[in-house]
Amino acid sequence: MYSFSELLGLLVLSEILLICMAQNNVHYYDFVLKDTNFTKLCATKSIFAVNESFPGPVIRVHKGDTVYVNVYNQGTYGVTIHWHGIKQPRNPWFDGPEYITQCPIPAGTNFTYQVLLSSEEGTLFWHAHSDWTRATVHGAFVILPAEGTTYPFPKPDEEQVLVFASWYKEDVMTLLDEALRYGGLTTLSDSYAINGEPGDFYPCSRDTTYRMSVDYGKTYLLRIVNTVQNTEMFFAIADHNLTVVGWDGSYVKPLVCSYIMITPGQTMDVLVTANQSLGHYYMLASPYFDGQADDFDKSITSAIFQYNGNYTPPSSPVYPTNIPGFYDIGAATFYTSSLRSLATPEHPVDVPQNVSTRMYIAVSINMMKCPNASCAGPDGNRLSSGLNNISFANPSMDILQAYYRNISGYYDTNFPNRPPHVFNFTSEDLLTDNVTISDQGTRVKVLDYNATVEITFQGTNIMNSGENHPMHLHGFRFYVVGTGTGNFDKETDPLTYNLVDPPEANTVPVPKDGWATIRFIASNPGVWYMHCHFDRHMSWGMDTAFIVKNGGTEDSTLLPPPAYMPPCESDSLYGVRPSIFQKKE
Repeated sequence: MYSFSELLGLLVLSEILLICMAQNNVHYYDFVLKDTNFTKLCATKSIFAVNESFPGPVIRVHKGDTVYVNVYNQGTYGVTIHWHGIKQPRNPWFDGPEYITQCPIPAGTNFTYQVLLSSEEGTLFWHAHSDWTRATVHGAFVILPAEGTTYPFPKPDEEQVLVFASWYKEDVMTLLDEALRYGGLTTLSDSYAINGEPGDFYPCSRDTTYRMSVDYGKTYLLRIVNTVQNTEMFFAIADHNLTVVGWDGSYVKPLVCSYIMITPGQTMDVLVTANQSLGHYYMLASPYFDGQADDFDKSITSAIFQYNGNYTPPSSPVYPTNIPGFYDIGAATFYTSSLRSLATPEHPVDVPQNVSTRMYIAVSINMMKCPNASCAGPDGNRLSSGLNNISFANPSMDILQAYYRNISGYYDTNFPNRPPHVFNFTSEDLLTDNVTISDQGTRVKVLDYNATVEITFQGTNIMNSGENHPMHLHGFRFYVVGTGTGNFDKETDPLTYNLVDPPEANTVPVPKDGWATIRFIASNPGVWYMHCHFDRHMSWGMDTAFIVKNGGTEDSTLLPPPAYMPPCESDSLYGVRPSIFQKKE
């Protein structure tokens, strides 16, 4: 039974939908989330999935369109959906991260998201943004050029979505429960997958390997999405060059390469021409790992780039000889540093030049003390992570609602612009000491409307745990103006910034023992989440949020909330408090 407020919200939304049906460029999707059986790696298990599919359905629209997605939660715990890389101008109510802009949609109820597209063009994706549900609840979000326009490159003959994912034999929610309960390392995935299939190199998987049929001479646009939980991936096609033309829903100067490196949370648009001898060629997604204190799933997922035509199929597809090894830091760095915005009159850049707000954020693995050294982390402590030594704690009411209704007690506005201690962040001998014990809190950063923001993310080697961190910002696209190794030098490193054609993105890899600097204009009022897109690090507290104040006009003011939002009565898995990282009231 619906409550009166829920019925009122449905009536209002129905009126909106009826009005939109008479307009162009409005799309509707129904997402039914429920437990569904899938058989992989010789075993059948039930996973939480959308419309009984893994990956979930592709949303396909044009630039500037509006999308309504009605999410029916037929599972056993709450869930939220995030529209990754979509700015949602003035509309954070439908952005999706739990306890930041909404509370989870309770089991047995539904909630309709309004997705407002603006400047995004290319490939993005949607995924669950509650607990670790993203492992199985995700799909591509394809944004075609606005009607009457076309691509800034020759139109491809066809296109293909490729979604990379993790697969666990065990239930991901059980693994999350164990990880947060005992405070130790998280369980590794049992395989990776391309379009839901592990591929030829896993048991009981060869018959279901994903095959992409191609015609000789045609050019294909690959829309590549990395939804892997905790690992960056290299990707290559045997004997075929790749031309990268898009990153995170914006165009880049064409980059011809033999492989790409893509982090969780990133999307890439890649052209490939079928110009080799008729045959079968492996497409591989192989892990890239530059850490040392953690571990990773060392398997490789495969699909087959299969030519149509009259020929004798080979006994085995051609294997790529050009894909980098697991630990090839140089290959990853070279690729990411080679990307540049298109920067044409049709697709201009607007890099902020005069910075009004500077932040220097140390990204680190930390610890939290456990009574009687009773946890599974180092020295009996609990593993955590943080930004500027703060491990984010989820409040029991979402921050957006508390901010909009001026309800105190759910967050603090004192997230620091700098780390509490400045030292040699990238030293090789940073073992357990007092700088690793993080402070827990729900601390956010408040920005004036139209503030010009520069953030330098500083990688750290605390506890000998330095590794690449894919940092993702909701509500904005930012320019990646610089990256480098070692400790950031505020005098000399800004001299290396690219302020002419830096790539525009929503997720930036912060290199191991290095730094990355981004710039953006805070022109989107609301509450916007920022976090590492490794799910284990996000669960441990490597996140915060920005509150962007309203401007002085109606067009620069946060939109009012819908008539119905999911209630903050229960969370996605654990009742009132989902984990040790939820704020104690």
